Amino acid sequence: MTEEKEHLTTAQGAPVGDNQHSITAGENGPVLIQDYQLLEKLAHFARERIPERVVHAKGAGAFGTFKLTHDMSDYTKADMFNGVGKETEMFARFSTVAGESGASDTDRDPRGFALKFYTNDGNYDIVGLSLPVFFIRDAKKFPDFIHTQKRDPRTHLHSDRAKWDFWSHSPESLHMVTMLFGDRGIPATYRNMNGFGNHTFMWVNADGERTWVKYHFKPKAGVKSLSADMATKLDGENPDSATEDLYNSIESGDYPEWTMYVQLIPFEEGWNYKQNIFDVTRTVSQHDYPLHEVGTMTLNRNPENYFTDVEESTFAPANLVPGIEPSPDKMLQGRLFSYADAQRYRVGANSTQIPVNAPKTAVHDHQADGVMGLNQNTGDINYEPNSFDGIKEDPTVKDTGYDVNGRMGQYVTYDDDFYTQPGILYRDVMSEDERERLVSNIAASLGNVEEDEIKKREVTQFYKADPDYGKRVAKAIGLDMDFSALD
Repeated sequence: MTEEKEHLTTAQGAPVGDNQHSITAGENGPVLIQDYQLLEKLAHFARERIPERVVHAKGAGAFGTFKLTHDMSDYTKADMFNGVGKETEMFARFSTVAGESGASDTDRDPRGFALKFYTNDGNYDIVGLSLPVFFIRDAKKFPDFIHTQKRDPRTHLHSDRAKWDFWSHSPESLHMVTMLFGDRGIPATYRNMNGFGNHTFMWVNADGERTWVKYHFKPKAGVKSLSADMATKLDGENPDSATEDLYNSIESGDYPEWTMYVQLIPFEEGWNYKQNIFDVTRTVSQHDYPLHEVGTMTLNRNPENYFTDVEESTFAPANLVPGIEPSPDKMLQGRLFSYADAQRYRVGANSTQIPVNAPKTAVHDHQADGVMGLNQNTGDINYEPNSFDGIKEDPTVKDTGYDVNGRMGQYVTYDDDFYTQPGILYRDVMSEDERERLVSNIAASLGNVEEDEIKKREVTQFYKADPDYGKRVAKAIGLDMDFSALD
């Protein structure tokens, strides 16, 4: 007896009699609108792509587990960080930033490092990068910055001129630019890159004591990068190399793993540190605040369906849990709104009901209806206050916060020390070989800019970080420049 196979059906579950031929009026007549299966197939096909992410469009993801190796209850009451050995399910998505969905995995671009932890207190997202700093420090500049990374509105080509024009007018970008064009600007694979939370966050313990924290993730496989030549070669051979590597490593049982560390900065010390710890264009010295191991993150399961698990996954720095609160970092403050809002536009108001985004804990809220609404948690009492036994808030998990004061206004974001850390990175951290490659990588891009004004403005930034830095870039791009006025 042969096993009966499942039959093709419509989306409504009705069996399909013929999936190959349209219903027509006679053998050679026009197609009839009553051919529901034809209309359903064509209509769905035209809607198979949701709008791609404005940034981080090209990415890969996987599920895994975070295991706590060091109890952090002295610093935070967040459940996932309390109790050695505790395991928390998670999902990770890695991505390039500026390119479209079909961009190459070998582009010189920061890599997104987005993590979703399905904790017992709800979902917690860390939405960071492969590099510890960022180009700007005020979210008001973000749309303009991203416009320079996207295609020119007239030529529809990527523009080195736009990038360097913006960077040369934004000296706060110098630290990130130096990192991006350095050896770690193109990770060899997703398994071989660091991860950072980038921003400073605030941990709060059960006694209400506050500590500033910065996240670091170090790969078990070690940090490995591609040279510019290697990246170009690999782009031609396999532009999906990092995506393929992540998938294959998990399928073969060679599970990617990272160790999570944190820098812990006492609350009052943080306000009075020698630099502003909320400036995302700078790092906080590990000599002053060393790394403390927290746990290990292991990715051990590939998605069953890329679209539902990776493309429809949504992340937002605003997805916090009790014991973790935002800092006054101006870039973070803007992201608290913009990321969730972008997902409401891209995936829909009910994107949190999609399995990859849904928390593992029960949801009880008053949000109702909307496109693709599946919320079964809202009863007949979907408002508050009410005279009945409806769901109510839990005052014990209110934010602890911090004192604020001052006059409302639009202030210069932090101080103007744009050059100290890039100078240290160039002069004291990089080897001579690394400096040579850095200058070569910059020249390959900045050298394409026709306007000397832009080149001189950017080279001035390099010179202010370190005179050798500026002079070598100027020479590499054939720029005749008098540096005496800068001394």
